[in-house]
Order: sequence, then structure tokens, then C-alpha cells
Amino acid sequence: MRWIIFVVIYVVLDIYAYQAFKTVTRHTWIYYIYLLLSLGALAFLLYQFNVESGDRSWAGPRGYAVGIFLAFFAPKLILFLMMFGEDLVRLVIGGIRKLVSSNSSEAAIPSRRKFISQIALGIAAIPFASLLYGMVQGRYNFKVLKYTLHFDDLPDAFDGYKVTQISDIHSGSFDNPEKIKYGIDLLNEQESDVVLFTGDLVNNKASEMDHWKEIFGKIEAKDGVYSVLGNHDYGDYVQWESSEAKRANLADLKKVHGEMGWNLLLNEHRFVERDGQRIALVGVENWGIGGFKQAGDLDRAAAGVEEKDFKILLSHDPSYWQEKIKSDPKKYHLTLSGHTHGMQFGIEIPGWFKWSPVQYRYENWAGIYEEFGRYINVNRGFGYLAYPGRVGIWPEISVIELKKGPKPA
Repeated sequence: MRWIIFVVIYVVLDIYAYQAFKTVTRHTWIYYIYLLLSLGALAFLLYQFNVESGDRSWAGPRGYAVGIFLAFFAPKLILFLMMFGEDLVRLVIGGIRKLVSSNSSEAAIPSRRKFISQIALGIAAIPFASLLYGMVQGRYNFKVLKYTLHFDDLPDAFDGYKVTQISDIHSGSFDNPEKIKYGIDLLNEQESDVVLFTGDLVNNKASEMDHWKEIFGKIEAKDGVYSVLGNHDYGDYVQWESSEAKRANLADLKKVHGEMGWNLLLNEHRFVERDGQRIALVGVENWGIGGFKQAGDLDRAAAGVEEKDFKILLSHDPSYWQEKIKSDPKKYHLTLSGHTHGMQFGIEIPGWFKWSPVQYRYENWAGIYEEFGRYINVNRGFGYLAYPGRVGIWPEISVIELKKGPKPA
């Protein structure tokens, strides 16, 4: 029934989109090409989600089905809103004419205006082209975003310490090894002191990393690579033949971190020492609001860490920062999160403007935020999920330099 309602809505939107094309041009072959492509996108989506079998995430053909469908659906929605709005105006004008005119021909509802359809099609072309671009180029358009944060209580030995963060790899979605190698080379070029990964290595299964372990195992940093689990890493979004199989998958995923030379922190911490001084790297398992897994235990992870220690916390879901971390008496100087992906869609003008629909779900969704002198960086993610692309919110490598002393005025 849900699919029937979905198809009905799609067809209604298609009718209005067809009206826009019909108003603008009289060439019938254009209508037929449009209908063929539109129905083809719908059929591809229905096939992938209702005919194809197997436990698969929204990757491969299924991911492309989602992407192509969105590329058609978003413009249709714009066309519907504009064309339906014009219909309401036409009905009002027709009603007024009928009331004030005795001539039936003068009381007719006015016909569609060509320029309205032209404007609607022009506006609708923007998301259509953007979503296609996001699939072809945007998903591997890696960006290095650099920040400098100042702390009065940073140990002197760590003044200038460089932290690189990546998050949300979602390896099951990848299909281009050369592009991923480029992203890893870009990361290594930062020559950071430590690399921190904040969860979602896979979409669902540890086996998704089989073809990518070698590439990600090449990540290098002076003080090593540390990691935590994200909500997708637990295998909660796929049907398993048994609970034992699910537990085995999680055990295999934890082994993958070690095989790549990463130090997986499972509600625990490590100290990094320099010249007799130290900072604490604290890693919690996933904890999120809104039905997401809540395995994170901050108190357990920081047992043995002193309040005076400078602390960097890895927590996949930024909602944990709002719920507990930012107000914790142990004072976590810098929290690193991911999870939101910036919704893989939005508009950013660095230093001026930042918007994505995900901001209505998460208070901290991309970039650096500060409260009570404590910081969180929400990484936009290295990979992608479901929609196989990115528009305006590009895959990110965060580089954060820690500086001793007050923030410059």
C-alpha cells in the first residue's frame, strides 16, 4: 500500500511536470522522451527495492536507483509547486470573471502562461543538474578544512599539535579505488601528529572492507591512528540469519581496525605523551538520540583520566555532546564527531553562510561549535550513504591545530 501511494504521488507530480513541458513546446517527441526517462527512473527504483533480493545496503545499483530517482523527483516537486500555484491563481481569476461578467467566453478560466512554465522549468533544472553532478563528481570532491583552536591549559609540549579527523567512510558505497587512494594521499599530505576516525567504517557488514583495508591501512601519523564505532558499524540495519552471525560480524569489524593498524577505542582511553606531558584520547561507542544505538559510556571511557588532563574525545554522534559531554565536570576540551554527513546536500559559503536541511534535526551538524569554552567539530564525512553523491556539502578531511594560549581577539 505504501508503494501504491508513493507511485500515485509520483504520477500526480508527473502530470504537472508534463503540463509545463506542454506549455513551453509543441514538439511531442520531447514529451515522450521526458515520460520515458521519468517512468524509467521510477521503474528502476521499484525494481531495486521490490524485485532484487539479498541483504544489501543502499549501495551499488540500489544507490544509483535512489540517486537517479531523486534527480527526477526534486525538479518535479518544484514544477508541481509552481504549476499548482498558477492553477490556484487561474481558478481565482476565473471565479472573479464569472461573478462580474455575463459573457461566458469572458468568464472562462485563463490559459496557462508560457513564461511561468519557462521559469518553473529553469528553476527545476538547477536541482536536476546538481544532483547528477553530485553523483558524477561531488561524492569524491575531497576537501581539506583547516582550523586552529586555542586553549590556555594545553600542555606546552603539544603547542602546535596537529590532529586530522575523518569520519563516516561507509566503504560499502565506494566503487572507485583510484578516487579513494587520492583521498588517502590527500590525508597523508597533512603530515599530522595523530589521525582520529569517528565511526561508520561500513554500511552494515565487515566484509565491505575486504577490498579497502589495504588502502585505508596506508594512513600514517606520528602518534598513530585511533578510531571508534558508529551506529552503522553494529550491523543493526541488515537482517541476519542469527544473533550469533551479527555478533561475529561485529567481532570481525573490530579486527579490521587492528589489521589496518588502527587503535579502536571501545569506551576507553589512551594517553599520548611528549616531554613528560600528556593529553588523553578518549573514545566512546556510539550514543545517539532519536532511536540510534546508545552503547557509549563516557564515565567508563574516562575512568582514570584526571580533570586537569587535556582531553580529546571521539564520539560518533554529535547529539551526545549536547546531552552529556559539553557539561561533563571532567571538561572535554575538544570533541570530534560525524554522523550527519551534512545530509550530503546543502549550501556553504565559507565564513559567510551554511545551510542544509539536516540542521533542523541536529543542532551541531557541520564544522566547529563552541560552548562553555569547549569545542566540537562535526566532520561532514569521507564517504556517502544512500544517495551516491554530494551537492554543496563535500567529503571532508578535518585538520585541527592546537595552540597554547588565549584565542586572538
